[in-house]
Amino acid sequence: MTSRRRSGPRPLRRRSTTPSLDGILTAVRRHHPDADTSLIRHAHDEAAVWHAGQTRRSGDPFLTHCLAVAAIVADTGMPPAVICAAVLHDIDDTACPPGRVAEHFGQETADLISAVRTAKLGAIPLTALRFGTTGPRALTPTREKAVLAIRLADRLHNMRTIAFVAPTRRYLVARETFEVLAPLARAAGLTDVSRELHDLSSAVLQPASTAFAVTTRMLAVLTLLLPTPTRARWREEWHAELAALPTRRTRTRFTLRVLLGTPRLSWTLRRPARRERRS
Repeated sequence: MTSRRRSGPRPLRRRSTTPSLDGILTAVRRHHPDADTSLIRHAHDEAAVWHAGQTRRSGDPFLTHCLAVAAIVADTGMPPAVICAAVLHDIDDTACPPGRVAEHFGQETADLISAVRTAKLGAIPLTALRFGTTGPRALTPTREKAVLAIRLADRLHNMRTIAFVAPTRRYLVARETFEVLAPLARAAGLTDVSRELHDLSSAVLQPASTAFAVTTRMLAVLTLLLPTPTRARWREEWHAELAALPTRRTRTRFTLRVLLGTPRLSWTLRRPARRERRS
């Protein structure tokens, strides 16, 4: 799930493709040619009413998130009842009256939506999550498979729009996705979902390691200003100190201190050699 607000800064780059209801129905019919998709249309209309006026951090109408999640779930081969729950998975965050979903879509759909919000994925045995890769998809998947499909789809779309989340929260979500959600999707046989979750979370986590690598290379370059016999010693010492620092800011400050102090250090280290040549 993701919280929303009505206004806020918008980054320059934005995803422009939003799944359409017709596209979702096409995906459902591809896996289930004879399935009745009228319930999905009804769920779309219901979500449009109750999410009206709500926006995501990106500024997009919240309904776009509902459709994106439903589209991802449809691609996993889930039947219409699960797609319906995917469209409505955040309806409890609206003014929709309690009991309305059960009244219009059945108690099973209402219970599935509730399970999506409360289930602890780590407690679900992997043997219950394996998605079939061949043959027709089952019209009645287990509750665990349906919950997993919707939760992974929800996280995948949130990762696709992670640029709009505050940096600290972005890092925490990416770390959980990388360590928990992507491996879980892979274990369940959802290879494409797992790969995209892995790539998107890696892209968020990578800048920190990239910055560390750049700082390390800079220190290595600075040792070239020192006398050759001392370079290995100072490179090892600087890298050890750098690795012990906890944040990017402290590492940057340390690197700046080294940068400013290296010319004097070099001059000091070379002085004995100069005196010996004069004597």
